[in-house]
Amino acid sequence: MKVTLDLALLRDAVAWTGRAVASRPASPVLSGMLLEAEGDKLRLSAYDYDVSAQCDIGAQVEEPGRALLPARLLVEVCKSLPRKPVELSLSQTEMVVRCGTAEFGLLTMPVEDYPKLPAPPHPSAAIDGALLQQVSGQVTSAASKDTTLPMLCVVRFDIEGENVWVAATDRYRIAGRTFAWSTIPPQGKKEAPPAFMMVPAAELESTVKGYGSGQVEIGWDDKLVSIAGGARLTTIRLIGEKYIDYRARLKLDYQSWAQVDGASLIAAVKRIGLVAEKSTAVRLTFRDGQVLVEAGGGGLGRAAETVEAEVSGPPVTVGFQPSFLLDGLTGVDTPRVRLGMNGSARPVMVTEDSERPVYRYLVMALRLG
Repeated sequence: MKVTLDLALLRDAVAWTGRAVASRPASPVLSGMLLEAEGDKLRLSAYDYDVSAQCDIGAQVEEPGRALLPARLLVEVCKSLPRKPVELSLSQTEMVVRCGTAEFGLLTMPVEDYPKLPAPPHPSAAIDGALLQQVSGQVTSAASKDTTLPMLCVVRFDIEGENVWVAATDRYRIAGRTFAWSTIPPQGKKEAPPAFMMVPAAELESTVKGYGSGQVEIGWDDKLVSIAGGARLTTIRLIGEKYIDYRARLKLDYQSWAQVDGASLIAAVKRIGLVAEKSTAVRLTFRDGQVLVEAGGGGLGRAAETVEAEVSGPPVTVGFQPSFLLDGLTGVDTPRVRLGMNGSARPVMVTEDSERPVYRYLVMALRLG
């Protein structure tokens, strides 16, 4: 195996593919990155039994071949190289990396022991990569980080043709979003894919960041989801079937509504939250054309700030865990934010400024002392 290629392309491909390498792999061979040179391209692959990643980059291939290299070391080596063309040449059990006057000899791993990557499901839908990133960013923050409860560490997709609902929850908040994508007809007599899928949130979030704008094709069956765009392909193993009835919880029947400039409210919550202790809430009082943001009164001091707001319905004071509220507010992509309330002890709805919002974020209120 002997190839010459552009350093920037190699760096980007190695970094993106390397995210699929587990920090604690189930087998030592899974700590490697597979390099396969053929024709006019170099393919890089990584796999940890839950996520697989493949990336193709253009290369001048003098001798085709394949090799398995320690992924973490390869990433660091590529970061350190000078900005010159790179030559990779395999010599028995050593991959020689030459770039300018720098040379590395990386010991290879047994390539014959590397598992075969899963075949991706046939694409069933297409979506703009930027929209997919936006959707992921709006909902994944609400998924649980507690891996002992895997059913809460997912993003749920409910698919009705071209219309899709996605949601995530950690029991303390629910983030939901609707959007549309283009459907791709099935090949031959293949069955239509399931009407839902549950994708691990952390893997979804890290995956979609690497696709940017441009069309992304998504395929899924009862075991895997595939995401393909440009020369990159990811598969992610799906989790379970059962999920809460989140749509029933995301209705818009609230007694009080407030419309407020999102950036101003976010800035106020961040400032006032500096004196909020872990066991205390940031308090928001909605009344008389304003929202009063308060916190503190304990060992760290106190703070208060008012933000102009259009308030309809009875006045209400609600307490929040600051980071939970901020996750919902930053998910809104309109300048003004709407908040719906049914009293001090009831969950609060955060949406964009629309009568038919596509993004909805329900956050539990904290009990006020």
